[in-house]
Amino acid sequence: MWDYSEKVMDHYRNPRNVGKIDDADAVGNAGSLSCGDQLKIYLKIKDNIVTDAKFQTFGCGSAVASSSILTEMIIGKSVDEVRKITNKDIADELGGLPPEKMHCSVMGYEALEDALKNWGDYQDLDDLREPEKAQKIVCTCFNVTENVIWDAIKQNGLKTVEEVTNYTKAGGACGKCKGLIQDIINTYYEKEKSEQKLSPTQRILKINNIIETQISPELQKDGGDINLVDIQDNKIYVKLHGKCSSCKNATLTIKRFVEQTLKTALDEDIEVIDV
Repeated sequence: MWDYSEKVMDHYRNPRNVGKIDDADAVGNAGSLSCGDQLKIYLKIKDNIVTDAKFQTFGCGSAVASSSILTEMIIGKSVDEVRKITNKDIADELGGLPPEKMHCSVMGYEALEDALKNWGDYQDLDDLREPEKAQKIVCTCFNVTENVIWDAIKQNGLKTVEEVTNYTKAGGACGKCKGLIQDIINTYYEKEKSEQKLSPTQRILKINNIIETQISPELQKDGGDINLVDIQDNKIYVKLHGKCSSCKNATLTIKRFVEQTLKTALDEDIEVIDV
């Protein structure tokens, strides 16, 4: 038996804004009846403000609660504010969802995104993709696209296939797509790591900043200090001053402190050399 918050139970038993808006300015869909969950959301938008929102859903109690809370979250907000809402925001607003039910909050996010893309000239500039890539199906059992999996990983920091299944249902039936899901996870984190790689100049500035703002103040408390001398690949050459350089045992302890501080902030392969 899953553990639901009181807020989830309240929105399941007393869902808000259920129904259809006949003259809706935007309509969004997510899920499908063949997959067991489906959501349709209707929006009224005036002067860039969501003035009304209603939903129709076929699914479990978590799907009802997620859809209900979502409508409350967006009514009265600007389109720019609404477009920033993620599935994590929906789940958090409900006081959390069991991992196995996080896909319900994802469905709400997808339906909202679909509605906004269908409204006027709206376009998500943060997520421009090639049309053919946007439609690539990874999980044929639940009709889950590569984009849905990618967004779930990005928004929730998912690192395992099981987590992706909990959030998107992908891989939850025949399991044949689990290898593809793992490939997407690997690609996402390889891309993230590549984007975070510092240029040589940025690396020097960051190391110097860490020494000046984190390491040096600590050494000065005990009458010592440190200066950056040189950087060659992962070797960091420093010069210890004052009491830091007068005792061999203290020097070794300080070297370990400096090295660990830089490793934590930058790279585990860093080696600090006192010159």
